[in-house]
Amino acid sequence: MSLKKAFCIVFLILLIDQCVKVYIKTHFYLGESVKVVGWEWFQIYFVENEGAAWGAQLPGEYGKLTLSLFRLIIAPLIGYWLIKSVKENAPKLLVIAVSLILAGAIGNIIDSLLYGVIFDASSVTTRNIATFLPESGGYSKPLYGNVVDMLYFPFIKNATWPEWIPLIGGKTFTFFNAIFNIADMAISTGVGILLVFNKRVFPKTEN
Repeated sequence: MSLKKAFCIVFLILLIDQCVKVYIKTHFYLGESVKVVGWEWFQIYFVENEGAAWGAQLPGEYGKLTLSLFRLIIAPLIGYWLIKSVKENAPKLLVIAVSLILAGAIGNIIDSLLYGVIFDASSVTTRNIATFLPESGGYSKPLYGNVVDMLYFPFIKNATWPEWIPLIGGKTFTFFNAIFNIADMAISTGVGILLVFNKRVFPKTEN
């Protein structure tokens, strides 16, 4: 696969990811959810998180800064891996996987780097819907912006664990409870390709 096609994958995913995030940020109040027509188990549910993919986070202000700086360091390394893979004529599946991971990483970097500066705060209590480039300024400084998540697939809701299971027996649960975004999906899909098709993306070379 050519570098041009790889960058097209990155650009398209980034474009879709950011368009969706900006729309959600400027049309939904924090915590608002709507069911997608015809899909009882699929909701658009606006939440923000201060951490990594799928809501993982490091506690405290310095945890947020550390994570943002880590993203800024790791993204160029992934970009180098992509360019190197293309130049070395690596398997197409590897190039696709790395392109997906790079797009996802950059997508969430944009949120943490810029969103705190270009949007005012979304609110659960006042149901405030954020505005783009507010006159009063953003809700935080660069590198401290929250990542916008909105995709929610609660396949099983308010189910109850069997009583005989230790510790959790009788308690209710929801499966699948994570709320994520398109950048997270791209990262997870890329990593999944690397794991599932490991032998195809990293073929053994004969000595």
